[in-house]
Amino acid sequence: MSESVGDAIAEEAVIELHKQFRLQWEQAQDCFVLLYPEGMIKLPGSSGEIMKRIDGKSRVSEIIADLEATFPGADLRQDVIDFLEAAHANGWIRQQDH
Repeated sequence: MSESVGDAIAEEAVIELHKQFRLQWEQAQDCFVLLYPEGMIKLPGSSGEIMKRIDGKSRVSEIIADLEATFPGADLRQDVIDFLEAAHANGWIRQQDH
């Protein structure tokens, strides 16, 4: 992951998948995957839980709140932001221009 400021994901940002990717549950992999023309990226465990909440409408803070409600007692904020910054650096997601 790049350490540049441009990769930072703000909690008020609304994020969406880049158009070339499609998220789906893959029974054979027993996890969510990102499909794209050249292949597939496996998203096991928490990464799939985060990615399935990216709908192009929810703010990062809302995604964090939803995950923390789903998994009570866990402070997930930094883990979610770290994952989203890595996903952004990999070109899987983008921040909407609003």
